[in-house]
Amino acid sequence: REELRRSSAVQCAMPLQVPDDSDFSSFKAQCEDHEGWSARYSKGGVTVWCRDEECDTVQKLKMRIVCKDVTAETLYDVLHDTSYRKKWDTNMIDTFDIGRLTVNADVGYYSWRCPSPLKNRDFVTMRSWLPLGSDYMIINYSVKHPQFPPKKDYVRAVSLLTGYLIQSNGANCCTLYYLTQVDPRGSLPKWVVNKVSQFVAPKAMRKIYKACLKYPEWKRKHNPNLKPWMYPEQNTLPCISLSELTLQRADSLENIDESGLSEEKAQHSDDEEPAS
Repeated sequence: REELRRSSAVQCAMPLQVPDDSDFSSFKAQCEDHEGWSARYSKGGVTVWCRDEECDTVQKLKMRIVCKDVTAETLYDVLHDTSYRKKWDTNMIDTFDIGRLTVNADVGYYSWRCPSPLKNRDFVTMRSWLPLGSDYMIINYSVKHPQFPPKKDYVRAVSLLTGYLIQSNGANCCTLYYLTQVDPRGSLPKWVVNKVSQFVAPKAMRKIYKACLKYPEWKRKHNPNLKPWMYPEQNTLPCISLSELTLQRADSLENIDESGLSEEKAQHSDDEEPAS
């Protein structure tokens, strides 16, 4: 818990900036170093770890899956391609890009459907990406944009750090790490916290893998040469300035208490899983 308090304090004190090489290196190290993490799930090629000093609300999770018959570049494309995401991320309510900051950074909106009776969540995040040798990385954290304030029917959640590390394992195989530290802005029931690591997270990783297997055929029929995340000259988003954004501090948002909601009242769907 002390680490979470320190990281939040540092984040609030630092000026808003686009992640640089040192931020990506730090993120990669967190993905690869398992000291201080406890494995909560390991089955069928998927492993889920929780940070040892996790607290009830701000959980730090790390996941890994080996994707056979999928290239690292394909996986990278799937995670970037918002048009395709609408096909496979059935838990997503809406997502769109707001504007670009640099050739490898933008700001976007994402909302997802939480299992009933929980309220749905949404984010506004700065996202940055970096292909580095045979590795690909995408990281994001929450920001405030004046034109996209919290919505009435959603709880505005906060990504302290969320990202993907894709590592090539040869010509047609790769490993995906997904690390996330999100403040859901609410006191969640313990059954929800447990369900995330034991059911939701592994299922989400397998869904990404299945989406990757189908992507090459889909992409051939849908603007096959359009990849603005690889070719910046294709990016038609309006340019925005860092001065338009501020860091989204969790303590400035509504905090709701959903800890008393029982699992018996929850309506579960086969497709429920969060992604950001």
